[in-house]
Amino acid sequence: MSNLLQGLLSTLTKKSSSPKISRSKSSTSRSKQSRSKQTNTPIVSSQVKEARETANQIINLAKEEAEKIRRQAKEDIRSIRQSLQDLSDKLKSQQDLLLHKEEELERKSQQLERQRQEINQAKDEIVKLKQQQLEKLEKIAQLSRKQAEKILLDALEKKLSQEYAQEIRAFENRFREEVDQKAKEILVDAMYHGATDYVAEYTVSTVAIKNEEIKGRIIGKDGRNIRAFEKVTGVDLDMDETPGEVRLSSFDPVRREIARVALERLIKDGRIQPTRIEEYVARAKRDIDKIIFEEGKKLCHAVGAYQVPRDLMMYLGRFKYRTSYGQNMIAHTLEETKIGMKLAEEVGADVEVVRMGCLFHDIGKVVDEEGSHVELGVKLLKKYNIDQRVIDTVAQHHEDEEFSAVESVLVYIADAISGARPGARYENYEEYVKRLKGLEDIAKRHSGVKDAYAIQAGREIRVIVDPQKISDADIVKLAHDIKTEIKETMTYPGTVTVNVIRETRATEIAK
Repeated sequence: MSNLLQGLLSTLTKKSSSPKISRSKSSTSRSKQSRSKQTNTPIVSSQVKEARETANQIINLAKEEAEKIRRQAKEDIRSIRQSLQDLSDKLKSQQDLLLHKEEELERKSQQLERQRQEINQAKDEIVKLKQQQLEKLEKIAQLSRKQAEKILLDALEKKLSQEYAQEIRAFENRFREEVDQKAKEILVDAMYHGATDYVAEYTVSTVAIKNEEIKGRIIGKDGRNIRAFEKVTGVDLDMDETPGEVRLSSFDPVRREIARVALERLIKDGRIQPTRIEEYVARAKRDIDKIIFEEGKKLCHAVGAYQVPRDLMMYLGRFKYRTSYGQNMIAHTLEETKIGMKLAEEVGADVEVVRMGCLFHDIGKVVDEEGSHVELGVKLLKKYNIDQRVIDTVAQHHEDEEFSAVESVLVYIADAISGARPGARYENYEEYVKRLKGLEDIAKRHSGVKDAYAIQAGREIRVIVDPQKISDADIVKLAHDIKTEIKETMTYPGTVTVNVIRETRATEIAK
């Protein structure tokens, strides 16, 4: 509607402005102006009439528009008033509801306060009554409260201890039955998977010769050949022990093998002299080093260990020429690692830690340094930054340290299974018995010792002392003295653990 009004006004303005412009242009002559007025009078009248009609139309339209706006405003005002009235009614009802709830809460609060006061009064009465009862009981029993509490607690503790002991014994019996059966199954399965093609070796390094003339050539003029050979190889030659062979003696199995290979090649060549001895020994050493590395690599790959440093593979390869009580170290390590891995799978332990622990557990036996093979093995593995969990299994596989994880226990068990099975190892029976008896005799010579038992093939000596003669403080010194005497007077493989036990027992029988 506003656009229509603007259009009408614009038209009216244009029509009214046209005569003014023509009048201004005709100001040169009064005669012409007079004539122009006479001529344009009808036209102006019609324009005015038309403008009036247009104005009336505009006014009528404006009135209609105004009426519409007024009616709409009244409707909006009526709607707003109704909304405000509804909102006011709603707020009033909510206010009434809140006032009602406030009054209800106030009543409940007063009721709770009264109940609280009643409870406090009841508590005070109960405390007074309890105190009166306790006083009466103390007078009747002639005991104080603390004394009565102590009697009741002691009786309850004794009763609970008996019940706990019965439950524990019943649980242990059930547990033993289940565990024994499961353990048998696991161990049998592990040993089945750990079976290898190796056979325990009972060999001595010897070289066969066809006749005594060859012995003479080996000795050489004035013994120069044999001296040169022993000097270069570090191995002693025994020419007189057995006819038809030469025995090679050395504590180092690798050195002994190098000497054996070099001597066989020298005998085959026939030209035995100091310069050729050095040449053949050097060549044999290179060949043995290659064999050692290949054997170490082969052992690692056989158990699934593919990330072993080359130097450690060289150490493991030396197992080929190393035996322990007649059991070849490669055969033992391969067998033990397979058993340990299978046990780890069965019990849900870390198979990788057990694998590497079994593989490295005896590596200290081929390290040419002073110390037990456990200490040397731990030192070597730390040098190559091996996982500390693996190092712990090596350090604990002879119980030199307490077990820190289930993987260490599994390595210990796998080692015991492989070494203790029938036919695995060989040791002179008389020497074995003599060594065990010697350990027990050393312990029994000390004052206050009741008995001593050598166990675990001489790796542990358990000493039972008289608690009336030896105190807890004295057993530490006794263990140290026994350990020192064993180290100074005996020869033994590995380590010997001295356990001194002092205990006092009290036994009662309920009838």
